[in-house]
Amino acid sequence: MTPVSSSGMATSPDVSDILRQVRRIELRTQRLVTSLAAGGYRSAFKGQGMEFDEVREYAAGDDVRSIDWNVTARAGRPYVKVFREERELTIVLVVDVSASMRFGAIPGVSPRAKLALAAEAAAVVGINALKNGDRLGLVLASDRTERHLAARKGRGHCLRVVREVLSPMQAPFQTSPGTDLGHALDELVRVARRRAVCFVISDFLGAGGPADTAFAGGLARAARRHDVIGLRVMDPGEATLPATSLPLAVVDPETGVHAVLANGRAARARYAAAWTAARDVTSKAFRGAGCDLVDLTTSESAVTALLRFFRQRRRGG
Repeated sequence: MTPVSSSGMATSPDVSDILRQVRRIELRTQRLVTSLAAGGYRSAFKGQGMEFDEVREYAAGDDVRSIDWNVTARAGRPYVKVFREERELTIVLVVDVSASMRFGAIPGVSPRAKLALAAEAAAVVGINALKNGDRLGLVLASDRTERHLAARKGRGHCLRVVREVLSPMQAPFQTSPGTDLGHALDELVRVARRRAVCFVISDFLGAGGPADTAFAGGLARAARRHDVIGLRVMDPGEATLPATSLPLAVVDPETGVHAVLANGRAARARYAAAWTAARDVTSKAFRGAGCDLVDLTTSESAVTALLRFFRQRRRGG
């Protein structure tokens, strides 16, 4: 279990702890991910499209729209282009590493920080990509791009992706505390020229006001070129206020603003309503862009939710 401060924010593990976490995540997900590979990861996503294979002579019944007029002119008889489905996928993980993602690992409430759950989800997707020979890329994002790894294959690269997701919990790695996923999605559109399957792993908190519109716009633009899936991570400790009548001191991890809330039944009801409204904004943005949104919680394994999602995707749900 990752230690936490009195504010409920996970404290920073050292490098050796990160490596141990990576190894534990790898072992746990490799045991469970076999059912995912067999149960629908590949069939859940279409290939990148069609790529040119060869030309051959025209035969009766061929589509005249596939005629290669340049080759036909040189050969003096009709030739057609032959295409094959491109089966290799490019998977891109866009992971939110803003300050709110370090919340969690609260004794008696949640076993780990949200960022640790994001790393497990990244490992599940990455190991499936590894088993299927797909390329895997990574973007770590706050209100700026913190790190970008080009899409590559291989076990070493897959484990590096998981390690990079965990690294913002290490003290020397200083990320910006804020969130601007709209910026990250716009950058994805600019740098990923070919169609990709993009998993956006975030709590989708800390937007608010104009930032909600910016995120919805960035999501819609990314969805026009890529297959975008949201993995929304949450911690039970942030869904409700503690059941007490005492005032509650809180701090926004992304802005540093401190406040004292008058607790009690009415305050808890207002907080619950605001929490639900914020989640509804995210859900509406994904529905509007025609993208899937999968909910993950720190109290459960990411594998279970992703297995259910891949099976649902395979059935066209």
